[in-house]
Order: sequence, then C-alpha cells, then structure tokens
Amino acid sequence: MKIGIDVMGGDFAPQAILEGAQLASDAIDKDTILVLVGKEEIIKNFFGDNLPSNIEIVNATQVIEMGEHPTKALPQKPDSSISVGYKLLLSKQIDAFCSAGNTGAMMVGAMFTVQTIKGLSRPAIISYVPKLDGRTGIILDVGANTDCKPEHLQQFAEIGSVFCKNYFNMENPRVALLNLGEEPEKGNLQSQATHKLLAQNTKINFVGNIEGRDLFNEKADVIVCDGFTGNIVIKMAECYYEILHKKNIQDDFFDNFNYESIGGSPILGINGNVIIAHGISNAKTMKNVALMAQKVVKANIPDKIKESLNG
Repeated sequence: MKIGIDVMGGDFAPQAILEGAQLASDAIDKDTILVLVGKEEIIKNFFGDNLPSNIEIVNATQVIEMGEHPTKALPQKPDSSISVGYKLLLSKQIDAFCSAGNTGAMMVGAMFTVQTIKGLSRPAIISYVPKLDGRTGIILDVGANTDCKPEHLQQFAEIGSVFCKNYFNMENPRVALLNLGEEPEKGNLQSQATHKLLAQNTKINFVGNIEGRDLFNEKADVIVCDGFTGNIVIKMAECYYEILHKKNIQDDFFDNFNYESIGGSPILGINGNVIIAHGISNAKTMKNVALMAQKVVKANIPDKIKESLNG
C-alpha cells in the first residue's frame, strides 16, 4: 500500500507536514509506504541522511497557495503538489492521497482527475461524530455542497451508510436527517422532500429526523445534511474543545473534538481514496491523517459504493 502526502499544502507546510510524515513512518503498517509529493530539495534537506526506508519522494515544483482560485490554479500549475498527487492516484501509483492544502483545489482535482463514481451526482466530505457511549458516527456533507437537492441528500445517506458498514464494521448503520424537528413534516421544503425519499429507500436504515441536540447520542450513526449546515456544525464542535482547553478543563469525550486526534475528512463518492486535512494541521494531525488513509484503503470504500449504487 502507498499513501501519498502533499508536503506543500497547509498553513504550516512544509515543516509540519514533514514532521508528521516522520511520525507516521514509525506508526504505519510494515507493508505501507509514504509517498511525499512536493519540492524534492526541501524534503531531502529535512531528512538529510535519515530518510526512512518506508518513505519515497516524488518531485513537484509548484505550489497551489491556500487563497488561490481552485479552478484556475489547477490547470495553471500542472506540476503543483496537488496536481501531481492526483495524477499518481489516477495512475494507481498510490492508493490514497492526503492534503492539508487548498480544499477547493482538492475537491476540483478529485472531480476532474479521478472523477465522481458513475451514478453519483456529487461527492461529499464527511466528518467524524463522537458519541457519548464511546462509538463514532459520521456527518455529511460538511462543506463540499452548500446547496443540495433532496436527491443529493439521499445519495449522501447511501454512501455514508456504506462507509460506516465497511470502515467501522457497523452491521446496519442508523441514518438520520438533521432537521429542526423530529416530525416528518418539519423543516423547509428540501427537508420534507428528502425525508420522503429516505423513508422509501430500502438500501438504508432510516430512523427519521434528528435535531441538533441528538448529534452526539445513540439515535443515529449517519447524519445527513447539506454542506452549509454540516460545516457550521463541525466548526462549532471544534470550538467546544478549544474553549475547554483555554479554561484548563480536560474531558475525554470533548478531546474527540480536537482536529489533531481526528486527522482528516475523507471525500466519499470518487474513484479513489482522498483525505482532506485541516489547513492548520500540525505534525500530530498529519500522522493521524496517514493512519486514517491506511484504514480507508483497507476498507475499499470506492468499490463498495459502486456496488451499492449499482445494486
């Protein structure tokens, strides 16, 4: 297995990314190789004569900056670390690609390089949702699609269910629609129409609407919403950890809201394994991103989604 890492992406790149790769090289499986994509001279200077045997380097001379327009930057910078990483993924020279760089460029690269799985309207970004009973669920979408039709949300429910079955080994994940009330008729026209579609969908275990107060309890494993709502939810969750940390309050449950320990967010619905990390990722984060990518590859998520969509 080979895990590609964008060395040049992120607010603290390349130093934090390289430090994370160094940590990951000691934590990954023996048969996993880390492929560092970025400016070769910088990578070699960091490791010197101590390049781990499970790390390879692929040179990429250009960098897509965090503030650049993604649809313009990708074609204008074909030798950027993001562009080169996606080419490696497309040609199957790596099994997964991870980056803390420009999220828009990562999404555009995913859709136009490895492309969306046939039969799926839009890919989605997921985020972990810790549960009070110790389990972990997911929420999607959390930023890729700010405006969604009911049909899009129905597909998010399906691919989210596939992810939980194969990544967390859940037998029958409970799927819920995030809404402002539990009754089927609650919410806006989008929510009401989506509820009807999910209730009729035999591919998922739909348990109905849930409200924001039910995010972290046992009611649902897969929480479905548009990317606008989902992004607000996860950013607020991150804030909980930061506030407690500033007040010197330590709690094991709220430690799960720390982006460092989570790693990144997989993109579901594309023909490949891609993990997007937080722009402010540090070394610990990138180590966990690599470990997450390793587990995603083993779960064979893209093929499982294809089977579900065509089933």
